[in-house]
Amino acid sequence: MSSPDLTSAEREAVAQVMLTPNLSMGPQIQTFEESFRQYTGLKYAIGVNSGTAGLHLCIHAAGIKDGDLVITTPFSFVASSNVILFERAIPIFVDVDPLTGNIDPRQVNEAVEDLLTNGKAAQRWLPRTGVYGDAKLKALLPVDVFGQPADLDPILEIAQKHDLKVIEDSCEALGAEYHQRKAGTNCDYGVFAFYPNKQITTGEGGVVVTNHEEGAKLMMALRNQGRAPGDTWLQHTYMGYNYRLDEMSAALGVIQMARLDELLQKRENVAGWYAERLAEIPGIEPPIIAPSTTRSSWFVYVIRFAREINRDRIAQALDQEGIPARPYFLPIHLQPYMVSRFEYKEGDFPVTEDLGKRGLAIPFSGVMTESQVEVVCNTLHKIILNA
Repeated sequence: MSSPDLTSAEREAVAQVMLTPNLSMGPQIQTFEESFRQYTGLKYAIGVNSGTAGLHLCIHAAGIKDGDLVITTPFSFVASSNVILFERAIPIFVDVDPLTGNIDPRQVNEAVEDLLTNGKAAQRWLPRTGVYGDAKLKALLPVDVFGQPADLDPILEIAQKHDLKVIEDSCEALGAEYHQRKAGTNCDYGVFAFYPNKQITTGEGGVVVTNHEEGAKLMMALRNQGRAPGDTWLQHTYMGYNYRLDEMSAALGVIQMARLDELLQKRENVAGWYAERLAEIPGIEPPIIAPSTTRSSWFVYVIRFAREINRDRIAQALDQEGIPARPYFLPIHLQPYMVSRFEYKEGDFPVTEDLGKRGLAIPFSGVMTESQVEVVCNTLHKIILNA
């Protein structure tokens, strides 16, 4: 589905770390974090071992606890909801924009207003079961789906009005821009991730960025088993986690960040080749870029099929031709553990479910060639014509 874009510079940087005694919490993580402070213009960058870890730390820093409510999207990778559940809080889903797949800010506004009344109107947003105690709305967690920022300004407006924290999940959107503002820099906290299919990779890894000093210091301690400044090696002010990013991964990330513009441009080129060729194939909807997105950062390339086309049969036919493809995303609310706990049903979030049934991620990375894109598109065209 995807391949990382690595050069001899990345391999040499990792090898050099292996010649030192510093394999964790050394100079490379400091340099990597500094690259994000420089890139985002924010005061703090906290390197961690995954985007999920970064989101989890943000939940802590936002003061979200047992029974609290967090409005988020059901059209995302499960991590964006799991981190809420880790703290025994409750994800409250609202449906998404049918064009971008990002959370619908109008529904966010309605949900906030209704939930804060704590009356009958709030019930339409709550799951059928699983909400307990004196549930309070604490935060909003929009996701920048497929590398395109969510429509954040109206979300930030409603958050400011009601003193809600906003965590921007930009794990798929490093390099994207919303109204010429970098993704991940628009909210209280932003999170990036660096799995091998991301815009840059550290193998596994993530970074939290913020201007909030108190929250940043807390996250720095929590990632390192809860050791606060001044703690000795075996002294722990907090109950924390092992969310450290190792030095080899950080060294890889330092080189990747130095190449960021190049890596983003190569992905834009591949997306452009796809858009040109897919326009000639009936029954396929290419990704749509919203006017508020002044730069999309291409993470995956997800196409949608007309409703009369069986997406799964197309995926199977591609696989038989040696071309991998994956449904993307499967709605979070219909995951077995979510259905078991909250009794969600099909039809609860119709736009999310529609996109989940029609979306297909096709091979995509910055190292793809134009001829490889041509093979994928020609094969798709042939399969659809013969379907």
